[in-house]
Amino acid sequence: MVKPFVPQLVYVEPQALVYPLGKELVSKFESMGIEIRQTTSHNQIRNLPGENHFQKYRIAKSTLVIGLRKTLKFDTSKPSAEYAIPLATGCMGHCHYCYLQTTMGSKPYIRTYVNVDEIFNAAEEYMKERAPEMTRFEASCTSDIVGLDHLTHSLKRAIEFFGASEYGKLRFVTKFAHVDHLLDAKHNGKTRFRFSVNDDYIIKYFEPGTSRLDERIEAAVKVADADYPLGFIVAPIYIHDDWKKGYQELFEKLDAALPSNARKDLTFEMIQHRFTKPAKRVIQENYPMTKLELDESKRKWKWGKYGIGKYVYTNEEQEDIKDTLGGYIHKYFPDAKIEYFT
Repeated sequence: MVKPFVPQLVYVEPQALVYPLGKELVSKFESMGIEIRQTTSHNQIRNLPGENHFQKYRIAKSTLVIGLRKTLKFDTSKPSAEYAIPLATGCMGHCHYCYLQTTMGSKPYIRTYVNVDEIFNAAEEYMKERAPEMTRFEASCTSDIVGLDHLTHSLKRAIEFFGASEYGKLRFVTKFAHVDHLLDAKHNGKTRFRFSVNDDYIIKYFEPGTSRLDERIEAAVKVADADYPLGFIVAPIYIHDDWKKGYQELFEKLDAALPSNARKDLTFEMIQHRFTKPAKRVIQENYPMTKLELDESKRKWKWGKYGIGKYVYTNEEQEDIKDTLGGYIHKYFPDAKIEYFT
């Protein structure tokens, strides 16, 4: 079982200590005997320990930076929400294929933002602009927020903030099972709690440092029992030997575990494996022994909306994935909604 994340090294921006959460986190880590260093900016951690890139990367992934989110302009977040709400950046997981590999680039350390009330005030303004329409906020665009929240409780506060709001909804996705502290949050049905799931082959070979499938499913049952709307993201859908059998076993496990209350408002999102040229370079540098198949000649080239092209599966493979997994969802969860396949 993956233990809850504890940083090996902590950096703090001086102005973070003006905020109650900043003070609380620093005193928590001091009492745990963790080394705390000062930094002028959460974007400028230059003196990370490590002899070479490989070591520095791994140390960075276990380093936490306590700082302020200065930019309170939220990115738009499609297809799952209108906006991304920035509570943290970076992740302690080591998923080989992760798109954060390139977006985090030279900054793979984890950052948590302590000016939470200012972030909520900004969210309030976005909700006002769109009222009386509902505005959905995604809390996991740049991090796996659940993997960090047992330390910060920022996500728990966000769940209760949106639970009390008139026009806001919250969503996030996780590969971690450390959910117990979130079960009593007053969510009022306004937060969709999603788990990223995959077949055993993917989790075994490409998702080190994350909770195993059975642990995620067990956590999903707890979340459903706490009356959260529940969802699953099957991602990245990856073609390998016996992939159809592997994914069928995944849905059989979900079907065997999920009680009827977990199925009444269940959503699925499906995302095929894709990669960019820069991502391939970074992945091979960070995980030189990876079994991840990154052969451009086997893929279809697709322009991304930000002008960066990516390699996806061929049209025939995409149809096969969609039909196969869609078929399993309809068979085992006939009342569930498939939100998208991309």
